[in-house]
Formats: sequence, C-alpha cells, structure tokens
Amino acid sequence: MHHFDWWLVAVILSLTLFGLLMVYNSSVAIAVRDFGDPGFYLREQLRGFLIGVASFVFFALLDYRRLKRLALPLFLFNLVLLAAVFLPGIGITALGASRWIRVGFFVFQPAELAKLTITLYLATWFTTPEKGRLIPFLVLLSMVVGLVILEPDLGTSIVLTGTATAIFFASGTPLWNTALLIPLYLGGVAVFGLTSPYRLRRIMTFLNSESDPLGASYQIRQALIAVGSGGLFGLGLGKSRQKYEYLPEANTDSIFAILAEEGGFIGAMIVLILLYLLIARGYRTVKHAPDLFGRLLSLGIITWIGIQVTLNIGSMLALVPLTGIPLPLVSYGSSSLVITLSALGILVNISSHAKH
Repeated sequence: MHHFDWWLVAVILSLTLFGLLMVYNSSVAIAVRDFGDPGFYLREQLRGFLIGVASFVFFALLDYRRLKRLALPLFLFNLVLLAAVFLPGIGITALGASRWIRVGFFVFQPAELAKLTITLYLATWFTTPEKGRLIPFLVLLSMVVGLVILEPDLGTSIVLTGTATAIFFASGTPLWNTALLIPLYLGGVAVFGLTSPYRLRRIMTFLNSESDPLGASYQIRQALIAVGSGGLFGLGLGKSRQKYEYLPEANTDSIFAILAEEGGFIGAMIVLILLYLLIARGYRTVKHAPDLFGRLLSLGIITWIGIQVTLNIGSMLALVPLTGIPLPLVSYGSSSLVITLSALGILVNISSHAKH
C-alpha cells in the first residue's frame, strides 16, 4: 500500500469537484446563448475530468523516477506541438490567438502541456552536476516561451518562466546566475509589454482602471462589481448577475469573481483555504522528497500552480494586471484540467516516497 499524502488527495478531489459545479454554474448563460444547451460546457469539462482522473491515478501509481527517460522525448514533442498551432489546418485560432490544435474530437492546448514537460525536463537535466548551465538554460527557456508568446499567451509565458527559474535556483546554481536573470526578465517584460498595443492597454488600465471603463478596463471593473456584490455570505448558488454576459470569461479566467459573488467572503475564503492547503502540502512534499529529482520535480509542479493561483485571483481583485490565466482545477478548460491533474498525480506519487 502506497503511503500517499491523503490530505493532499482530498484537497485535490474537493477542488476538482467544486470546479465542476462552478463551471456549470458560471457557464449556463453563455452555453444557452452559443449552443442552446445549458449543460454544454459542463459536458465538455466532464470529458476532461474523466481523462484527468484516469491520468491522475496512473501517475500517482507510477514511480516518478521512471519519468526521467521520457523527459527529453516529451519536451521535444511538445516543441513540435507548440509550433503546430500556427499551421493552417492543424492549429485553431480564436479571439485573435492561435493556442489550440485539434486531436480527433479533442481540442488541445500545447502550452498547458509545456508547463509539465519543461518542469520534467529541467528536473531531469539539473540532477546531473554540470557547470556553465546559465546560457543553455536561457536558450531552452527562450525556445518554449518564445513560441508561447507568439500565440500570444503572456500569462502562460510568465508561469513557464517563474517555474523554470525556481527549478534553476533550487538545483544549486550559484546565486549570481539567478541574479543575472532578473534584469533579463524585466527587460523582456518591458519589451513585450510596451511593443504590443493590447498588452500596453492592459498595463495602463491596471494602473488606472477609470481610463477606459467600456474598453480595456471593462473586465476588471465587472469582476470587482461581482466580488463586491457578494458581501459576506454571497447572493446564493446560481444567483450571480454578472455571469449573464456582463463579466467576460465568466467560466474561465473570471470564475473566481463569480464564486465570490455567489459565495461571498465566506465562500471565497473556503476556496482560498483549499488552494493554500494544496500549495502547502505540495511544498511539504518538496521538503521531504527522497532525492534531488523528486525535489525539483515537485517544486516545479507546485510553483507553477502557485503562480497561476496568484495571477488569477490577483487579477480578479485588481492586484495584478489581467493575464488570461485559469484558476487551477476550477476554471473551465479540459487541457488545463487534464495536465494539472496529471502533474498532481506525479506530486502524490512523490509524496508516497517521501522521507518523514
């Protein structure tokens, strides 16, 4: 019998089931508008849920150390998929972004897979003592992040960069190497932010939400209305007003605002506590991992989830600019759900080998 961290498993299951409820609840209006079927988005998410749970169980039972031999092939395969989103007939473009490819009946987002493959590859690479890793690390990271930015998907680029940097730092690299990355990253953010009119508008509206109330700042204003309307106890399950086409992306990026509107401060705090427990148990696994590979792999997984939680909830509270990042396990999106559950399955397996 594996000595799993059952608290971690319980938190993952609770958040995932709650996510299914919120996906249905937040998507009813747009599902009826687009498809005439209030359960359309729930059924799509259930498909991802079933695949994700099967993947979670598989990786939870598979010895994580066997993944080392797959790290490079999966990483290279993912690079091909990231390039394929730009190919006519393979990639799917929606809302001005080329982020998806169709695999049979399943629409897949390669950038979601990149979170896992870059984590796995770096954790494998950095278990081998080696000098002069800074330049190769930057080249590798630039290949992945460059393709994701071209989609464009700045939010996922931030998650990938933060995750990779955490692994790089924890691998024992000299501190000055990590310090060199800071001005490079800040310069990159400035270039991509200031050279894109769309991203520049998001930054300016974050600094002054009154500047364009019906344009670039519309989503964040509507999100704040939703959060504020919830009060202490919320309007009640299913009673959100903002989900009726007032708040954009109500079932994806903005789902936390709908949750706060219907569940109020109490409901939002319950979800925040569950997310905190997920991250805390994850870092506990990092601390007690039996080897460097397990430590770096678990660190990468829980850091990526932590960054996503911070960016998603922070943007709904106007604490950070909008980045289009889903809330892990809760937001609609089959690719995100499947990959996140797969990664958490690996985390659970590492916890079963932990030293206590």
